[in-house]
Amino acid sequence: MLKSLIEPFRYRRPGAAMEAAAEGQTAGDKGKRKPRAKNTSRTLKQMWSYLIAYKRKLAAVIFMVMLSSGFSLLGPYLAGTAIDHFLMNRGSGFVVFLIGMAVVYALHSITMWLQNIWMISISQKTVYLMRVQLFEHLHRLPIPYFSKRQHGELMSRVTNDIENVSSSLNSSVIQVFSSALLLIGTVSVMLSLSPLLTLLTFLVVPLMLFGMKWITKQTGRLFKAQQRNLGDLNGYIEETLSGQRIVKAFSQEQTVISAFKERNERIRISGFWAQAISGFIPKLMNALNNLSFAIIAGIGAIFVLNDSITVGVIVIFAEYSRQFTRPLNDLANQWNTLLSAVAGAERVFDVLAEEEERKDEGAARELAEVKGSVVFDKVMFAYEERAATISDVSFHAAPGETIALVGPTGAGKTTLIQLLCRFYDPSSGSIMIDGHDSRTIKRENLRSHMAFVLQDPFLFEGTIRENIRYGKLDATDADVEEAARLANAHSFIVRLKDGYSSILRPDGSGISQGQKQLLAIARAILANPSILVLDEATSSIDTVTEIKIQEALQRLMQGRTSFVIAHRLNTIKQADQIVVLQDGAIIEKGSHVQLLERKGFYSSLVKGQLNNGLCEVSESATK
Repeated sequence: MLKSLIEPFRYRRPGAAMEAAAEGQTAGDKGKRKPRAKNTSRTLKQMWSYLIAYKRKLAAVIFMVMLSSGFSLLGPYLAGTAIDHFLMNRGSGFVVFLIGMAVVYALHSITMWLQNIWMISISQKTVYLMRVQLFEHLHRLPIPYFSKRQHGELMSRVTNDIENVSSSLNSSVIQVFSSALLLIGTVSVMLSLSPLLTLLTFLVVPLMLFGMKWITKQTGRLFKAQQRNLGDLNGYIEETLSGQRIVKAFSQEQTVISAFKERNERIRISGFWAQAISGFIPKLMNALNNLSFAIIAGIGAIFVLNDSITVGVIVIFAEYSRQFTRPLNDLANQWNTLLSAVAGAERVFDVLAEEEERKDEGAARELAEVKGSVVFDKVMFAYEERAATISDVSFHAAPGETIALVGPTGAGKTTLIQLLCRFYDPSSGSIMIDGHDSRTIKRENLRSHMAFVLQDPFLFEGTIRENIRYGKLDATDADVEEAARLANAHSFIVRLKDGYSSILRPDGSGISQGQKQLLAIARAILANPSILVLDEATSSIDTVTEIKIQEALQRLMQGRTSFVIAHRLNTIKQADQIVVLQDGAIIEKGSHVQLLERKGFYSSLVKGQLNNGLCEVSESATK
């Protein structure tokens, strides 16, 4: 039992090493790269900029706080005066003051209730706006931002961190202001009653201030570490759940659980010390409060015996001395809560401070119609400060042509597609769409003329009809069904219990991979794009479903400029032009027949696959 009692104090407080680890640094990195400094005052100003939008209601809250503080100060005075009247046998005055006390405390309760209700309304509206702004901003950030961060960690900012701000605003803002006001009022009244007793009460103030300063300094850092660790844990949980098949396939369950325990341990330790140290504030305040009360009782008794003051004044002063330390206690507690909210708000504002996807220039045009002519002209591209990923790529896709992009992993196929969609812009060179530089076309307008069928299509939680309609939100039910028929998806949909109203689980996990492909094709058909981007599936699909997919793709690609990241030899052979990439550069291009005749890289790639009895062209043939 003794061991269990002392065990919590064996937790090692998270120090600089743990904080550096949470920031993604090692001791060796510390001199090279420091984490961005946190600015509490700046964050508080940003939070205030949200609150000031409701200045009228906030003014009403402040007025109620002033009234409740006034009633709180008046109560002890009436109590002490009533006691003096009772001791001096003034019965009528005693009753009047008792009634006055009842009225004052009733009004105090009403004003407290009103200020709480109004402040909750303000905080909920503030958090609602903050959450909307954060969500909108996330969807305006460039693709590279998301590739560098865990999705679960970002989700933690939208949910946990903002909820932390909400709970703190509900009470902390009022409490801090109320405590400060009550503190000023209490000191003023105490000085008017007895300057000497007030001075004696102040003897404990330096101890209070020193204790609170040390504690809040420690807990501020710990609360930030706790929020950071929580975001890291959420990101890890989201990542491992998404990759559950891989975890089980490689029998890495225990490894994943061990890594989870390490992250959970960091939260446990930072949470323990944050709560343990902040929880010491009330204990310190109570001890100092009792010390203050003992001083007042002892010295006050001497004054009463000397007829310097009355018993009622001692009662008033004793209550005010408690009211003097209570606001200090509340300020310390609420300041800790506010620091926790600031830690969450900083993480939210960090995201809001991220630069959005570069806005289109004012002169950027919108194309009402796109025929599908695409020209890559000496395109160069590099991710940030890395070496060039795409080097001097040039080719032309005429309207309606199918371009097969072939090459080993890392050759630059996906990067070319991302440049075409303007997820990135070329470092040099240009991509021309119907004779217009893609950088002069508004991103949203350019993408509205495109449709995407990826090898692992993403389906949202909702009905099958809603998922297909995502390609064209104003499409009728008849349009949706027609698209499904063209995609060879109608037959399997109607066999489901609820047909088109069948609810898909998150990411479409309730249906097969092949059926997900067919729904993605139906969605693209409904969008009726001029340019199609197809990342051909490499996963094993049964022969019947594969035939259906190929038929649906042929219908979809007909008459449209199509860019296919191709893996199947059959798809590559049917392409109008094959672009063979290696290390970000085009090493060959032409039709299937032309490239075979040249007996170069592509020819050896195909022959290697055929000799192995495979129908897919992949990087294995290049090894």
